[in-house]
Amino acid sequence: MKTWIFAGAAAAAATLSLTAAAPVARPAEPAIGAPATDFSARDASGRIVWLHDFKGKTVVLEWNNPGCPFVKKHYSSGNMQKAQAAAAADGVVWLTINSGAPGQQGHMDGRQAQAFVTAEKAKPAHYLLDPLGLVGKAYGAKTTPHMYVIDKTGRLVYRGGIDDKPTADAADIPAARNHVMAALGELKAGKPVSVPDTRPYGCSVKYAG
Repeated sequence: MKTWIFAGAAAAAATLSLTAAAPVARPAEPAIGAPATDFSARDASGRIVWLHDFKGKTVVLEWNNPGCPFVKKHYSSGNMQKAQAAAAADGVVWLTINSGAPGQQGHMDGRQAQAFVTAEKAKPAHYLLDPLGLVGKAYGAKTTPHMYVIDKTGRLVYRGGIDDKPTADAADIPAARNHVMAALGELKAGKPVSVPDTRPYGCSVKYAG
């Protein structure tokens, strides 16, 4: 499947055709405060979703691997679903992305992804499949979960861990600072994000090769 990634709003005229058979240079990872890199990916139902579909809305990107203990921490506890639901209630678009390659831990096809969302009672706007890792690599996603927040102007305002407790122990969640929800709260209040960049934690994203 051909995937197109645009190198941000400022360079919308310059597009890159990224295919498995013909590797090309990837756009640089977006910096905090810079336009978020536009992308498309198929969701679990087979629909092609573009980031620019949500122009004018705040967007959260969540990298996911259902087999990762750190991901399980946030789903088995309901913490991720609670965050997704709260974000949606405020009009935020939550995109869960799976960049696991075929044969790697956590890789899923559309049917499996739909089953995961249903079983976990997850609340993303879309569960996106990125088996070639094109979207993940364009954003520099390193772990699951790895979180990003894009503001209503299309600029990246947060990237890093979901919180400040880098463990796989759900007992640590109540005392944690949820960086994503804090960023969303500050944006809603019209304030700049006070902690825009943190170290992500979790399992490595299972890219091909």
